[in-house]
Amino acid sequence: QVQLVESGGGLVQAGGSLRLSCAASGSIFSISTMGWYRQAPGKQRDLVATINSGGNTNYRDSVKGRFTISRDNAKNTVYLQMNSLKPEDTAVYYCNANGLFKSRASYETNAWGQGTQVTVSS
Repeated sequence: QVQLVESGGGLVQAGGSLRLSCAASGSIFSISTMGWYRQAPGKQRDLVATINSGGNTNYRDSVKGRFTISRDNAKNTVYLQMNSLKPEDTAVYYCNANGLFKSRASYETNAWGQGTQVTVSS
């Protein structure tokens, strides 16, 4: 079993910055891709950014140039630096990881964190 724990969310004014962190722990054999998703009230959960084991990144168009995803493989941790925040960025942000994780007598390949609230006021 793998656990993903997010931190760094909070309330900020428009134009401000936040840095989210997500640390994976537990029975981890390997992690390939890590990413951040977000879900606003009444809307579906959408991809924000991903980063693979080689450091290649992918962002949704609305955050390009404002958000930066990075990872520390030695710490099994992924970060999301969010700058120039807008009210429309308000959502619960979830950490995601794909890899090979021990699960009882078998294994799992996907895991989610509990989410952290990001609120941007105007």
